[in-house]
Amino acid sequence: QVQLVESGGGLVQAGGSLRLSCKASGRTISTDNMGWFRQAPGKEREFVAAIGWGVGATFYADSAKGRFTISRDNGKNTMYLQMNSLKPEDTAIYYCALSRAGLSPLERIYDYWGQGTQVTVSS
Repeated sequence: QVQLVESGGGLVQAGGSLRLSCKASGRTISTDNMGWFRQAPGKEREFVAAIGWGVGATFYADSAKGRFTISRDNGKNTMYLQMNSLKPEDTAIYYCALSRAGLSPLERIYDYWGQGTQVTVSS
């Protein structure tokens, strides 16, 4: 059974940084595409970033470009999201997800999801 467990969330001041981790178990992620999504209070879940399994192609939502970096360590079966220059509007629950199909910003493409980790950015 595939499980994804996020960690690294917390409370940080605006302008600060956090590094989220997503540890996978029950499956080797080296040939899977992975993504990060987030859901702010009262809003729908939205795409943040994704990384491919091959040469590690990445792409980002406009809100994340230039501030967030997605990466992966297949040896550790773990994906990361480095978040810098955080803003109050980044406050959300952050979810990692795994896709056995394509690399995509669409939720329906992803097969497995973690439970999420809370990120709160104070002004």
